[in-house]
Amino acid sequence: MSAYFDRFVRRHMNALRLASWGRPAGIAAGAPVVIYANHPAWWDAAILIVAADRLFPERESFAPIDAAMLEKYGIFRKMGAFPVDLDSARGGAQFLSAARAILASSERVLWITAQGRFADVRARPLGLKPGVARLAEIAPEAVFLPLAVEYAFWDERGAEAFLAFGAPMRAADLRALPRPERLARMETALTATLDRLSGDVIARDPARFETLLSGRRGVGGVYDGWRRLAAALTGRRFEPGHRNGEERRTR
Repeated sequence: MSAYFDRFVRRHMNALRLASWGRPAGIAAGAPVVIYANHPAWWDAAILIVAADRLFPERESFAPIDAAMLEKYGIFRKMGAFPVDLDSARGGAQFLSAARAILASSERVLWITAQGRFADVRARPLGLKPGVARLAEIAPEAVFLPLAVEYAFWDERGAEAFLAFGAPMRAADLRALPRPERLARMETALTATLDRLSGDVIARDPARFETLLSGRRGVGGVYDGWRRLAAALTGRRFEPGHRNGEERRTR
């Protein structure tokens, strides 16, 4: 099923880019992983599925999704999504129970959009949900990674999606903190990662990123048809994109 989302993102976006400094690191063998991210757009689910396939292919990924949304987009169940009722008092307990079972295996990754709502990348404070900090108590061997997600339009018709992972945190270290301080530390780490990523996005320099996935470049239709003809008549190579040159790609 990951191939479906791969094609979907390629069709609708120009690229999925990972900051050169923001690759996931510091994950010990035999440790489950919790990746907690901001939640800027509807696209997040598809982007994170593609990222999981490229960056954690050897691990099984899971993610909580609002029960009403999962009912509407049932395809996500096949990708490890499980329902959480965000509108009921049972939702928190429901989430922790499912997370406990998932993180009992060292070969799994739990992906969480920790704001629990759509929020602009510039909004501060991030307002992470308290439940994400509770995970350190139920998965003491886990490694926690903050993940910054951002979108922007650069030189092409399609949007660019950007990712960057922050420094890893051990559950044992987080667990030693009182819950409010633990949540604050996690939010501070994600905020710093977001701020650094935003600086690279603003610079509009592809060399600062590794391209995980490339979409179709150019405008298409009659416009690109004329450009292709003009290139042929003048003996030039047709370049569909507005930015010439090679980019670093992993696929």
